[in-house]
Formats: sequence, structure tokens, C-alpha cells
Amino acid sequence: MGKEKNKFYVVWQGIKPGVYSSWAECQKLINGYPQAKYKGFKTQQAALKAFEEGPGNYWGKSFSESSLSPEQLRIIGIPIMNSISVDAAWNTFTLEMEYQGVWTDTKEVLFKKGPFKDATNNVGEFLAIVHALAHLKKSSSSLPIYSDSRNAIKWVKNKEHKSKLEKTNNNIEVFELLDRAIYWLKNNSYSNKILKWETKAWGENPADFGRK
Repeated sequence: MGKEKNKFYVVWQGIKPGVYSSWAECQKLINGYPQAKYKGFKTQQAALKAFEEGPGNYWGKSFSESSLSPEQLRIIGIPIMNSISVDAAWNTFTLEMEYQGVWTDTKEVLFKKGPFKDATNNVGEFLAIVHALAHLKKSSSSLPIYSDSRNAIKWVKNKEHKSKLEKTNNNIEVFELLDRAIYWLKNNSYSNKILKWETKAWGENPADFGRK
């Protein structure tokens, strides 16, 4: 991830709910906490207001926050809620990557992998899609998968990754996962649609790790 845009973080459900002035503080209070609810804000005033009002108006809120015109929103439409959303994140503090998949409608975590050292966000996004495909195939499900990474979607379509990641002693497992993902794509068929999550229209991907 790049430089953090938000300066204050609200934790509604976590080890200790409250308003915090850094992602590092927030992260300690949500990691490993079941169904944690949290969000970043640019100002302390906005964060305090959100904490007081509760997560209902902010957690998972997206459509009303869009900067697109009503006509643009109409053309894009709304997401298919009966689906899986996947995302990856780069931790600027630990320099590690992790990825996860969730039910789009409830944000219930289906799988979460990592953290992995010496990896990249694109690699995580790619692995997350393939993981979701394999997960759905086991249950013979044709549900669609949402990702906000055009690169990862293209890599899956072409059954190859274009990462320039260099192999190190720390990321051997990551390269093993990449090899397994490519093998799976070349030896399995699937009917699931892999769709682009339209962040500008719908807000953050439901699988987002909240590190913006």
C-alpha cells in the first residue's frame, strides 16, 4: 500500500472500540477479532461523529458516497450481492501481503491467507481470484467473483501471471502458490464470471482490508 490517506480510524467492533490516530493502533485492535467493524476518516471530527453514530451509517455504506453522477451510476448498475468478493493488501508496517475472500452481501470471511513476505498486491489479487474459483468449484457453485484488480482479472483470463517479483528465501511459498494457481487454471474449467468491482460507484470492495 502507498501512503495512508486517512489520519483517524474508528473501531466500532474490536478489542477496544474508539477513535485512533494511526492505522497501526487500529490494526492491533481488529486483527483476529471476529467480524470487526472499522473505517478510516480524513479528519478527527468526522471520525468522532461516525463513532458516535455507530457503524450503521458507515460500515458497508457505498452508494450514497459515490462522486459519480446519477446517470453514470445507472449505467454501471449495482453489484450482484449473491457473490464472492476478493481483495489483497500490502501492510506498510510489516511489509507483508495477505489476501482474503468474503461473501459480498454479509462480508463473512470465507478464506484468508498470509501474511506473506516479499510479495506484491497484484500477486495477492491474482491468488485470491484463483482461490475463490477453486473454493466455488468444490461446491459446484457458479456464483460470480468480484475483484477490483484489472491486472489480476487479466492474468486469470490468460492463465498466466506477469509479475516481476523476484524469488527470495522469504517468498518460496508465494511462488509455489503461483505455480499451483497456474496449474489449476490450465487443468480446470469453470462457469463463474469474474467481474470488476466498480469502486467509484459502489465504494470499497467488501473484502477490502481497510488500509486506505
